[in-house]
Amino acid sequence: MKLLLATRKSPLALAQTNMVAARFAEKLGAECELLKIVTTGDRQTDWSLIKQGGKGLFTAELEQALLRGDAHAAVHSCKDLPGENPAGLTVAGFLPRELTHDVLVLRAGVTTPATIGSSSPRRQLQVAKLFPGVKFTEIRGNVDTRLKKIAQGDADATILAAAGMRRLGIHSWPGVTFRPLKFEESVPAVGQGAIAIQCRTDLAAQLAPALDAATFRNVTLERAFQAQIGGGCQVAFAAHATDDTLHFFHERTGIRRFPLTGADFAAPQATAARILKELGF
Repeated sequence: MKLLLATRKSPLALAQTNMVAARFAEKLGAECELLKIVTTGDRQTDWSLIKQGGKGLFTAELEQALLRGDAHAAVHSCKDLPGENPAGLTVAGFLPRELTHDVLVLRAGVTTPATIGSSSPRRQLQVAKLFPGVKFTEIRGNVDTRLKKIAQGDADATILAAAGMRRLGIHSWPGVTFRPLKFEESVPAVGQGAIAIQCRTDLAAQLAPALDAATFRNVTLERAFQAQIGGGCQVAFAAHATDDTLHFFHERTGIRRFPLTGADFAAPQATAARILKELGF
């Protein structure tokens, strides 16, 4: 079997796609080639993701390649994916999930940041509770670019996903310190830490056996909340499922926790509807 995998060109995207290629080679005996694509979000480095509507800016061109038949599958950071797939496409599954928490990256010597480089409403509203009065600015670029900007003083801090840094082999960086954030401090984005494999619907059954069932179960529940709430990246919202707990955040509710059972995972749409109704949505 030969598979063409569509991917962004960033170092993190390529590292993740190589992980998918290795998984398909091991589980399916597939030979994989990479189709490297520059997305709108990659080209427009001066755009504000919030003003332009960040959802889809890093995925649309990859999805178009699938629909044209230029690639068999596309590899995404799951948290970049909109809540719904275009007609004809589906998420076949995910690699085993990495660490899911956020990391506060502080310039060396800073303990209480006055400025934080983050345009994410989800991160802004949660972290503002930890540092009342903090001001936010937008910092864009690859992981290493953001780390360099904090070290050189563009802002006192930024917030990154632990998963991305681990996949790039970054455990420390000159001029900055790392502070992992607990779920009680910052609920991760839907799908954070998961690498999603999207494909045409007719190919999903062929790829799914190579992918991770536990990650699929948890992320599918999180994406059920995303689909029902909607609003894209302009809404301050997060849902993160562990094996027995849903960690939830919304700008209207703050951080909340709910116990989960096997029945909740078996009916993700119904579970999301029930909990959202309980929260007053």
